[in-house]
Amino acid sequence: MSLPEVSRETAPSRLRLGELFPGSEREIELYAELLTTVGVERGAIGPREADRIWDRHILNCLRVTEFFEQDAEVIDVGSGAGLPGLVIALARPDLKVTLLEPLLRRTVILTEFIEALGIGDRVRVVRARAEDHGGEYRYVTARAVARLEKLLPMCWSLLAPGGEFIVLKGVDAVHEVKEAASLLTRLKAKSVEVIETAGYPEAPQPGRVIRIER
Repeated sequence: MSLPEVSRETAPSRLRLGELFPGSEREIELYAELLTTVGVERGAIGPREADRIWDRHILNCLRVTEFFEQDAEVIDVGSGAGLPGLVIALARPDLKVTLLEPLLRRTVILTEFIEALGIGDRVRVVRARAEDHGGEYRYVTARAVARLEKLLPMCWSLLAPGGEFIVLKGVDAVHEVKEAASLLTRLKAKSVEVIETAGYPEAPQPGRVIRIER
């Protein structure tokens, strides 16, 4: 299979990567390369996404890293190609990250990515559906998995008491919260907020994060 030519127009400079991923500049560049080559070839990411891997994917996922406390445990539900889980792990080496993914072929790719990046001491892959995984975590995150109304029942049991569900969403975030209002009431969510996060110079469009406290 021929791979698409990768555009570097939106890739941050090495100096900028040092600011965004301190100590992990080489690793995040390698991850971007893996996504646009191996990831495309093996179906972990769509061919059309290869030339916008930084602004649409890596930098978009980076927005969520500011919401986690120091040394916490985070689980990325439906991790797919490691977005946002591997971005979180490279930006925040203090965190322990679990990549939860039900599909075998994706767990194999994730395991290979972790080995290549040399972060197996703080990142693990678990093959399971969210509903079947018995762990409890301080933070649960997800991106491009399902609408909030469907995602919440899948993930709620993964949250430890007082934990936070932090979901990357797009322009429809407020509507998704309204759509899930009765469910959030039944689940007795302590607080719910939609936060607009600032864009980066390399990816100026702002994003939205739904933050729900159990």
